[in-house]
Amino acid sequence: MKQNKMLAMILAGGRGSRLYDLTNKVAKPAVAYGGKYRIVDFPLSNCANSGIEVVGVLTQYESVILNSYVAAGGRWGLDTRDSGVFVLPPRQKGNSENVDAYRGTADAISQNIDFIDTYDPEYLLVLSGDHIYKMNYDAMLDEHKARGADVTIAVLQVPWKEAPRFGIMNTDAEGNIVEFEEKPKNPKSNLASMGIYIFTWKTLREKLIADMNSDTSSHDFGKDIIPVMLADNRKLIAYEFKGYWKDVGTVSSLWEANMDLLDDDKDPSLDLNDSGWKIYTQDTASLPQYIGPEAKIDRAYITQGCRVEGEVHHSVLFTNSKVAPGAKVIDSVLMPGAVVEAGAVVTRALVADDIIISAGAVVGSADSDDIALIAKNV
Repeated sequence: MKQNKMLAMILAGGRGSRLYDLTNKVAKPAVAYGGKYRIVDFPLSNCANSGIEVVGVLTQYESVILNSYVAAGGRWGLDTRDSGVFVLPPRQKGNSENVDAYRGTADAISQNIDFIDTYDPEYLLVLSGDHIYKMNYDAMLDEHKARGADVTIAVLQVPWKEAPRFGIMNTDAEGNIVEFEEKPKNPKSNLASMGIYIFTWKTLREKLIADMNSDTSSHDFGKDIIPVMLADNRKLIAYEFKGYWKDVGTVSSLWEANMDLLDDDKDPSLDLNDSGWKIYTQDTASLPQYIGPEAKIDRAYITQGCRVEGEVHHSVLFTNSKVAPGAKVIDSVLMPGAVVEAGAVVTRALVADDIIISAGAVVGSADSDDIALIAKNV
């Protein structure tokens, strides 16, 4: 069902500094994942599958590749007369000399109030552009409307030991949010915010305008808008998500998310071949693939376009990556165009786009707790 009354805004402007060299020239949502995808494919595909016709993508740092990628809305079926994906970079504000950057997550929406008003939505869906998951936003909107909420926040139960890393929602017996704690040392709940919000637009618009003019606000949803709405006795409810979800903001979490594809007991919602909830991306079906007669492959996820003549064990190979004869790739991720030359050994590593591991080189270690990021030719 088409959701003409809800517009989506994807916050895709994060610097992604914890991914180090992977985001030196590419915005975090444009980083590759799962062989042929980019991270931003997931929220965009979720929007398309949920029937949302208009999606704004708010970009900022190193956004050239991301802008050109998402502008091709047809990839997600969002390029018809009544639908589209719109790239929304920061804009000049008043007489300011700085075009700079969005001041925070709420400011990113505030700067685009005119764009949103053009479509006159009843509801606004605000998403993060750097999470891996599949979710029906239409079902979340049904809950929002049925309970007469001003704000619905998607939450996920996380292990108690990890709760201090998240914004935590404390709720009553009916699922109403009564308190929000930002990364609490001693959490009262393990319901972590997923950074997915549905707002009744009229209510949010009022709060955003007031926030824009505040000298003390950090212009952030978690730090400012949500606490203000709670203090104003607005109805905030938690929508508990059941399924796979991963924040891929670090090298280890990006590596783990790729390794999860190889898990025999993986969450069914991580199935990237599910025709009922397709994750749309660039078409790689026509790319030639070569698996050599001497190749040894064990529990690997090898994308179309790869050339494998060596050994690949429990690893994910992205489009156009190559493993030469005698080379070994173990518990590793080869990003698009990565090359492992003859006799080289790669273990517990994430090899960045187009990097060459030269013949005989040894990178990574099975004994290390850390994942080696290889972002320069070795």
